[in-house]
Amino acid sequence: MATKFILVAFIVFSALSSSSQKKDISIIAYYTGGEDADSFAVEKLTHIIFSFCHLKGNKLSVDDAKDSAMIQKLVSFKSRNPGLKVMLSLGGWGGCASCSEVFATDQGRKEFAKSVKVINDYFKTDGLDLDWEYPAIEGYPGHRYVPEDKKNFTALVKEIRKKIGWKNELSFAAGGFKSFIDSSIEWQPVMKEMNRVNLMSYDLVNGYSKITGHHTPLYSTEVNTESVASGVERLIAKGVEKNKIAIGAAFYGRMWENVNDTLNGLYQAGKFVRGVPRKNFETRLSADSGFVYHWDTTAHAPWRYNASKKLFITFDDERSIAEKTKFVIDKELGGIMFWELGEDLYKDGLLDAIYKTKNNSQ
Repeated sequence: MATKFILVAFIVFSALSSSSQKKDISIIAYYTGGEDADSFAVEKLTHIIFSFCHLKGNKLSVDDAKDSAMIQKLVSFKSRNPGLKVMLSLGGWGGCASCSEVFATDQGRKEFAKSVKVINDYFKTDGLDLDWEYPAIEGYPGHRYVPEDKKNFTALVKEIRKKIGWKNELSFAAGGFKSFIDSSIEWQPVMKEMNRVNLMSYDLVNGYSKITGHHTPLYSTEVNTESVASGVERLIAKGVEKNKIAIGAAFYGRMWENVNDTLNGLYQAGKFVRGVPRKNFETRLSADSGFVYHWDTTAHAPWRYNASKKLFITFDDERSIAEKTKFVIDKELGGIMFWELGEDLYKDGLLDAIYKTKNNSQ
């Protein structure tokens, strides 16, 4: 009888423990800085990634005194949120011009890894996020990319991990589209060194696109084949552990002009004109100014269309963000990250939608 009781208790405890772990997801904010840093609810984050640091020679470098002060400010938020991890990010779109050359040599990789440890120790930050866009495939126009980048990236992350140890975290931002997942990374050896991969499942329709569409859809459609779900499926097929995948959400919209009213502007020709931060949606995209809200039941993604001005905008909102967060929980993924915190509302914005969905799932 005692043995049976112990067995039942163990099964119940294991089920409760598994359920708890399933919902303990990371909420990761990229942040470019700003005077309003104190206004955001950093208590609702697990990670904040300062964006961006760059290369100076072969070393990781903080650009200026203003950025140094911002990093120190972010670290000070640990007094409000003791569990908060503050990370530094290298690169960004257009911010990794010399990455291919520097990381092609053993000396370059070693000097860089050493500098990562020095800077993390100095600021008391918690690790590095690599945002090289992109190894081995074309990224920012004019930046070098060669097939050897793929193996050099593997050698780089091994060198960084060896230098910083496992006390600090290491992650990287991955393109959410097929050619990056197929061609840029040696997934299995790289992920052995990583705490997570931050899947940039936004800008899937971007400023180079001549046809409108959903730039950050949860699911694929016949026209928009790239999506959060398709990116996750490809990563899992490459052998990436589910709990090391953080999907991406967009705290901004992408707008096209000269878009005709067929399908309320969806999948139509147009010209990309600008991004619109979430915090400006109410003033820039209101119904009073002619924008009509639509929801795609296949993509699980919203858009707005202004017929009189022929403007189309694709974005994440509270509904799509909640569905993405639930997707993370249901699929037992590692978390949800977003670009970027400074574009959100201080209260009742998209971060709140993530946090509420996470809590309501417990």
